[in-house]
Amino acid sequence: MSAPEPQRRVGQTILEWDHVTFGYGRTPVLRDVTLQLTSGELLAVVGPNGSGKTTLVKLGLGLLHPTSGSVRLFGQPVERFRDWGRVGYVPQRAGADSPLPLSVLEVVRSGLAGHLGLVRRPTAADRQRIEHVLEVMGIAELRTAPVSQLSGGQQQRALIARALVTAPQLLVLDEPTTGVDAAARAALRQSLEHLIRVEGVGVISISHDPEGFADLADRVVEVRAGRVVARDRADVEVRRP
Repeated sequence: MSAPEPQRRVGQTILEWDHVTFGYGRTPVLRDVTLQLTSGELLAVVGPNGSGKTTLVKLGLGLLHPTSGSVRLFGQPVERFRDWGRVGYVPQRAGADSPLPLSVLEVVRSGLAGHLGLVRRPTAADRQRIEHVLEVMGIAELRTAPVSQLSGGQQQRALIARALVTAPQLLVLDEPTTGVDAAARAALRQSLEHLIRVEGVGVISISHDPEGFADLADRVVEVRAGRVVARDRADVEVRRP
């Protein structure tokens, strides 16, 4: 049985970078970046490796602090934000390997650890939410399969399902298509389309691949020479690394 669809306020500002500059020591990485993400929107962030794409998102999540400028998450200064259940983050090369033979269900359920603590068991609502994200990500039939035996695309969908189990309003995916074949990419695209268009989740997809999810994105920006430049989707799609 699927969980009820969350009620979202589509168009609500989720994340804002306001004239943000950042550097490591005297080496500038990002210069005067102003950008925002709203609910029900996919923002594709493209650019070559080392351009500052991941740095941009880490600033947005408070993992790094700007040299100047400010970042607001759900209307709050990011350094004061505490409601992290509203944010799902799948970092680059997030591993699904484990010395333990964890099943897909166990991996997805582990996303509730911060909510449940060490001793509480999942409630009926928690179990319903788990079933919902398994269905949305198209891996319900794999629930008992060991994650270590899945394909790269199936593992990625399991990790995204784990990030979704707290019903976040913001989902950040760093290089979601790395190591994923065309069929798995299509399945992942379909799942993201549901999250964005039906549930109103705001999604940031970071990729060095110009194709990525640019065709699904509402906006595409390129990080280049420390600047964030708006790109036309068709222009990004025809470019190659």
